Amino acid sequence: MLGQSLRGDVGRSASVRSSQPTASIAPISSRSASRRVACASAQSTDVASEAVATTSAGAARSAAREVYQLSDAACCSTSAPTASTTFAGVDPTVLAAVAGLGLSLFALKRILDTPSRKYDNNVGQEYDAWTEEGVLEYYWGEHIHLGYYSDEELARGYLKKDFKQAKFDFVDEMLRFSGAKNPATILDVGCGFGGTSRHLAKKFRDANVTGITLSPKQVQRGTELAKEQGVGNVKFQVMDALAMEFPDNSFDLVWACESGEHMPDKRKYIEEMTRVLKPGGTLVIACWCQREEGDKPFTPQDKEDLQFLYDEWAHPYFISIAEFGRLMNGTGKLDGVKLEDWNKNTISSWRHSIWVGVFDPWVVVFKGPRIWYKTVREIVTLERMHQAFEKGLMEYGMMTATKKLAPASESAANTQDRVPVGAKA
Repeated sequence: MLGQSLRGDVGRSASVRSSQPTASIAPISSRSASRRVACASAQSTDVASEAVATTSAGAARSAAREVYQLSDAACCSTSAPTASTTFAGVDPTVLAAVAGLGLSLFALKRILDTPSRKYDNNVGQEYDAWTEEGVLEYYWGEHIHLGYYSDEELARGYLKKDFKQAKFDFVDEMLRFSGAKNPATILDVGCGFGGTSRHLAKKFRDANVTGITLSPKQVQRGTELAKEQGVGNVKFQVMDALAMEFPDNSFDLVWACESGEHMPDKRKYIEEMTRVLKPGGTLVIACWCQREEGDKPFTPQDKEDLQFLYDEWAHPYFISIAEFGRLMNGTGKLDGVKLEDWNKNTISSWRHSIWVGVFDPWVVVFKGPRIWYKTVREIVTLERMHQAFEKGLMEYGMMTATKKLAPASESAANTQDRVPVGAKA
């Protein structure tokens, strides 16, 4: 796994050295070394799959053992040093290639294991950059969220499904899960390019749809796409989801798809969405969640893996599905809180997103070295996300609830309060 501690590898290498007597080291032929070089080179090129981490670490360890064995054999020889005895029959060019490859892969692993976008109130800037580059929109389409793969589609193979269509299917499945019927006012919290906002606006032509984001570039792009598609009942605004400018009880449906991951205050996130939701209205949330610790505390490796996922894509922290449920019930204003884990039907998105780039790499190729490097980092993070969900460290949380109706006594009091002075109640 890419997040494997380097200290562990070093420790194992030291153990191997101390346990092997130098007299038993067999000469290494140039043909054997060449095979190792070819194998390492072939493996190191496959950055588009789960083998990225394993290849890098394995090739580095193999190269390190080669160099150690050769140098140890040379330094401990009792005969006069010659070209043939010093390098145990290995061509110096091959030896240099093996050592160089090993050191390069080791250095690359260290770089890719070091997160580059730690959360620092920088979510808007990061999404501005992604929007301007155009790579994310090219591959992911209008929807910056995972897709939905039915059990039948998974049985056939997720690569047979159109990656972008999976996103539209996810929106439809999320709407079904919410149970919302013909909402007149819809708020999309963390709308991205506005793909979901436009999809809902097309589905509910009589509704008014509002999308909010921290990214001005996303507002601009979402507005452009709405105009191009002739969607007139949607608008986009730059707004902080933790301090929304809308009055209380403004929306029939509050929709939040993969925005909670970036929120530095999850409680405030839930409370603000509940505040602007109308009584009787529906709140629905989709969010990447870490598992509930409970009786199974996170191991040091779990914590290291989570910290990487926090710090590479500007996430302050994750919470569990169960914790979302506690926060929703804790408002005292929501009824019928429903929680589900959709990991099974969404996890294929991580590797599917890598493969669409492998099948069509040219938009990245023509962007130049800076985007090449950034894309490699994204591939590594996508794979690490897949692994975290696959081993149960992460879960795909789906949460929905309905806002309680105001008690009759409260409604009557509010009506009484609105009677003009001097008029009969």
